[in-house]
Amino acid sequence: MGRQRNPKALAGALAVVVALLAAGCGAEEHVNDPRPQPPTRVSVAINQEEVIVDPARIAVGPEPDQQIPQNQNTSQPPVRSNAPLDVVLTAANLTDLDSRLLVRGNGKDATSQALAANGNISLQTALPTGVYIVRAAGIPSAEPARLVVGPYRTSSEKDVLLP
Repeated sequence: MGRQRNPKALAGALAVVVALLAAGCGAEEHVNDPRPQPPTRVSVAINQEEVIVDPARIAVGPEPDQQIPQNQNTSQPPVRSNAPLDVVLTAANLTDLDSRLLVRGNGKDATSQALAANGNISLQTALPTGVYIVRAAGIPSAEPARLVVGPYRTSSEKDVLLP
């Protein structure tokens, strides 16, 4: 006694298998955008007389030091992008007054949370190419500093151990 096969059921099953296989295939073209660079770090020290920014010029060319020591002899691939530069400003308030870190310029304003007296804080922001004034709100005697953001961007594609 043999089983008889239903041709309609077999054709339906075959159509389902073909549809599943076709759905699993992706597009042949993949966008290989370069990986974004890690945020550039800038140190800010605030005292009674002035605000000090180090380095005062960023993204003006290849950075003298790699983010990761394993890559110190590897060239940094440039990224052709007009995207803003991710910057992390780490500020130390060396005064006895509470303050806030203010970054203004090029149509961009960024303000940190409260910066306690003799405390520190980090402010992460994306800055387009341009010149910025970094000041300490609440410390009027502190002379503001200039921060220049250049157009140079690098990819982190050659940096290992990055997320």
